Amino acid sequence: MSAIEQAFSQRYAEARGKFLAAAEAAGLDVHSHIHPLLGQDGEQLAMDVVRDGPADAGRLLIISSACHGVEGFCGSGVQVSLLQDAQWRAAAHAAGVAVLYIHALNPYGFSWWRRVTQENVDLNRNFHDFHQELPHNAGYAELAGALVPSQWPPSAENEAVLAAYAAKHGAFALQGAISGGQYEFPEGLFYGGRNPTWSHITLRHVLQEHGRQAAKLAWIDLHTGLGPSGHGEKIFAGRNDPVAVTRSRAWWGPEVTSTYDGSSSSAPLSGLMWNVIYDECAQAEFTGIALEYGTLPIDQMIGALRCDQWVENHPELDEATRTRLKRQVRDAFYTDTPEWKRQIVEQAVAAAHQAVLGLKG
Repeated sequence: MSAIEQAFSQRYAEARGKFLAAAEAAGLDVHSHIHPLLGQDGEQLAMDVVRDGPADAGRLLIISSACHGVEGFCGSGVQVSLLQDAQWRAAAHAAGVAVLYIHALNPYGFSWWRRVTQENVDLNRNFHDFHQELPHNAGYAELAGALVPSQWPPSAENEAVLAAYAAKHGAFALQGAISGGQYEFPEGLFYGGRNPTWSHITLRHVLQEHGRQAAKLAWIDLHTGLGPSGHGEKIFAGRNDPVAVTRSRAWWGPEVTSTYDGSSSSAPLSGLMWNVIYDECAQAEFTGIALEYGTLPIDQMIGALRCDQWVENHPELDEATRTRLKRQVRDAFYTDTPEWKRQIVEQAVAAAHQAVLGLKG
């Protein structure tokens, strides 16, 4: 087994163990924010934070995993690989860039093979001012009953509702209605919540501790699910700021896409996580991307999420069926092959080096 393959894991506890071991081998301290619940195997859950570089560094690169829980199998493998990469670490040190590894933003979803938090909340739709009125997703409201029906598999009538919406509005509009974020159906998909989640609050504390000394701050947030298998789409992360978009493309190449101009495979989203930077690290010039690695075709990925939510809504389900259906979710967001893992790490290492050069400049 290659070193890259060895960096990846089959369970959350294994992934966390490898991350902690890689940090220890690199001589780096770990600050663990312990989650209040236990994992699928009864293990401790945590958002683990490792800083490689001085506390007062003016240039900071954040590399984070498992915003969407089960997607952490990919992100953790990348983080372990980077911590074990002496050449990469030396390049960051020489450039005066501190690197902050945030392992398992959503450890609950990582362990339980769910994309969402213990509150059934999509963390990347949860960053709102909850004292203000939340967005209304009329498209999701129209589709809610068909997306997560009372029975599984969905009926022909359920699927006809989705097909009719796509025929009327277009396939991309259907994707946006489903995935853009909704705040009215707590037992539905892509639910953004009514309050900040544990992961939301904990991330704010991490950024307050580590991000407020930085004049320049970059963020690579690791995701899976959209696009061709193994391809890492670099999706601009930040406010709709043409200057920041231009800067991100200068750093990572003209292939950086954006939901604001329609070039991304992602639909426009609400409550995005990286907006927290503007609150907690307002002093910093911010440049970020979500590095989104393709796994399965989008209809299969959405199908896996619909199935997962149906399972969660039916706790009376027998354990054998539950386990079988849950496995589909893990496999939808983690392509467990040597070639896919090699592609993932190679692209992540290249993106990390590009971020360091951008911060240095």
